[in-house]
Amino acid sequence: MSTRRAFLQTGFVAASASFVNKSSAQNPSATVPALPPAIAGLKSMKEQAHPISSEERQGRQEKARALMEGNALDAILLMEGTSLNYFTGIRWWGGERMFAMVLPAKGAAFYVCPAFEEGRAREQIARAPEGSQPDVRIWQEDESPYQRVAQGLKDRELLTARIGIEETVHFVFREGVEKAAPQAKLVSATPVTAGCRMIKSPAELDLMRLANRVTLTAYEAVYRILHDGMTQVEVGHLVAAAHDQLGFPGDALVEVGEYTAFPHGSMQPQIIREGVPVLVDGGCKVEGYQSDITRMLVIGNPPEKVRKVFEIVHRAQSAALAAARPGVECGSIDTAARKVISDAGYGPDYKFFTHRLGHGIGMDGHEWPYLVRGNSTKLAPNMTFSDEPGIYIRGEFGVRLEDDMHITENGAELFTAQSPSLEMPFGKLEGTVQAPDFDDSVLSDGFGTATEKGKTINRRGR
Repeated sequence: MSTRRAFLQTGFVAASASFVNKSSAQNPSATVPALPPAIAGLKSMKEQAHPISSEERQGRQEKARALMEGNALDAILLMEGTSLNYFTGIRWWGGERMFAMVLPAKGAAFYVCPAFEEGRAREQIARAPEGSQPDVRIWQEDESPYQRVAQGLKDRELLTARIGIEETVHFVFREGVEKAAPQAKLVSATPVTAGCRMIKSPAELDLMRLANRVTLTAYEAVYRILHDGMTQVEVGHLVAAAHDQLGFPGDALVEVGEYTAFPHGSMQPQIIREGVPVLVDGGCKVEGYQSDITRMLVIGNPPEKVRKVFEIVHRAQSAALAAARPGVECGSIDTAARKVISDAGYGPDYKFFTHRLGHGIGMDGHEWPYLVRGNSTKLAPNMTFSDEPGIYIRGEFGVRLEDDMHITENGAELFTAQSPSLEMPFGKLEGTVQAPDFDDSVLSDGFGTATEKGKTINRRGR
């Protein structure tokens, strides 16, 4: 799934790639620079990830059937995306051609597939629940896939039924089904799909804990080698490289100075300097499950105003965590964090804390439900959210702290420890780093001390 941070980095990454390609063409013997030791020394965590079992996916389908009954639905239609993956394990891309699964409340599912993709489809369907003898209905390029859907519904006596359409299915596909099966009533499948996906299983929580641990480890490795003069693109590349070393794809949006006041970033080129705040917002995927973490970093001494705002945001994040527990409304968690920020002088309302407190997270970086004013959805055990208050002062700087939160039986917990301070963003002495004229070779042990003209420089004189 495309992410906001990936989109914002596209222009910079494309420019960087163009430069690399031109350089390589001009000098075929050129080698890719070695990774800094702090990143090269990271060990893969891939063996710690355990895929979701077919048995668990079968249980998800049974829960979906129960929710269909409770919401007066007779079937749901899924296409490419995380919900299809969630219920079947199928990872599909297909663009304008319809590949769909219809899961009835009663009876076996059926699939509609382009004929030339049948081999790829059957290979994946075989690993899905009830995949040993699947009902796969193929269509040739000059045929209508919607007629295959309609015939499948007719064969299951569902031509006049209520069919839930998964929320990410494009309008063109919904319209095609509607025309081919005009007596069917097409409605939202969200009460079923979100009803299942909002509550995480122990296996899902384990994958999310690992994803969060991977991202925080990647951030800390990059922090060790952060130095004056780096661009935000370079930092983003290092975050991605650190994730790769740890065994999982990941990325980050990196913003510097006044651009940290743009919650989702700026396209402007930016350079890291001493005493200037750096916002890093990113994550990774572990067996399809995502992390989403934001950290504030500073080389040298942070300005006093930035430090004070950091402390307010930290208190707001803590207040949200303390307020979260089963049975309370999602909107009340936003209220708890927003009150701290407003009471500290950064109100009213959305003036400086410009967005909702958080979003559900799982297979999608943003998914149901949302921690936003007016959302009366009650928290339940094993829901997962981002907890990400922020204060954004346009023209100066912004501060956001983000960790992913798990609702427990009696309260809530974060998958990762909160960032305690700008001086020690990862809760312990991370090593030292110089500012100007940085040389990666001084970090020969991956955690070493940088020097400038023979003088040791700590991040804050520690």
